[in-house]
Amino acid sequence: MSKPRVLSGVQPTGALHLGNWLGAIRNWVELQDSHDTFFCVVDLHAITVPHDPARLAEDTLSTAALYLACGIDPARSTVFVQSQVSAHSELAWLLNCVTPLNWLERMIQFKEKAIKQGDQVSMGLLDYPVLMAADILLYDADRVPVGEDQKQHLELARDIAQQRINARFGPKGADGEPEAILKVPEPLILKEGARVMSLTDGSSKMSKSDPNEGSRITLLDPPELITKKIKRAKTDPTMGLEFGNPERPEADNLLGLYAILSGRGREAAASECAAMGWGQFKPLLAEATVEALRPVQERYRELRQDPGAVETVLRQGRLRADQVAHATLQRVREALGFLVIPA
Repeated sequence: MSKPRVLSGVQPTGALHLGNWLGAIRNWVELQDSHDTFFCVVDLHAITVPHDPARLAEDTLSTAALYLACGIDPARSTVFVQSQVSAHSELAWLLNCVTPLNWLERMIQFKEKAIKQGDQVSMGLLDYPVLMAADILLYDADRVPVGEDQKQHLELARDIAQQRINARFGPKGADGEPEAILKVPEPLILKEGARVMSLTDGSSKMSKSDPNEGSRITLLDPPELITKKIKRAKTDPTMGLEFGNPERPEADNLLGLYAILSGRGREAAASECAAMGWGQFKPLLAEATVEALRPVQERYRELRQDPGAVETVLRQGRLRADQVAHATLQRVREALGFLVIPA
């Protein structure tokens, strides 16, 4: 019996941070034993907002290296770069032509980012969820790991597959119902640690796009910088740390990080730090963070010392990804009525 397939990816915009690792990549590593895993660096999504062309290729390679350094095993997972599989762009266009515009205009993330960009907002930003749908649907994914902020995008992918492709273009089966052209994926809700908050605002998610670099700890930050950022992290005047108090979002976030990074778990961490002051707690959190990231950083440096190591993984991943994606794309092309000329 084949394993259920999972697909996910991260943009190569800025260095990956604790939120990316604890909320996504750490869970990907665990999925490798139980699922057929596809992980891509979604560089096409990276240009939906202003970007630096001089950095895109290097950031893409660095992101892929961090996947591997965090434990993604190319012997068990398919690791590739989105733009190197042309089916992503082609399927996105085909899906664009059947997706109602008002479905995209109601996307919460588009509204939020459009306000920030003003007159400079691009068509690509509006269309981002359709490209994301193409990413998912190309690989017949059974499950898609999602956090709260991506649930709406996954629902859009499901609606496009069910309502705009399968229902309208699927050939009728013996029972008169249309047969599926695209597999409709289910969400895979991530476990504890899926939502890591900013160090400067416990009510906002840790983000690569935050202009304040002190708001996040990147996976490649050196120990002294990690210690500095945690020392400056926003706190409150209350003695003792606790979970679940809506009036203390920073305490909840930092204690949650300590519970995960130290390996102690939430119950033990809460008990240990219940009467602890911030001056005593922050060095503990800094030490736990430095030690948790040490093996990742060491493995990353080893990978980057061999210029061809990561490229070899991506080349092999592209071959498998292209094979799977092309088969899906051909099903959609034929269903939509495009001319097929035998080779």
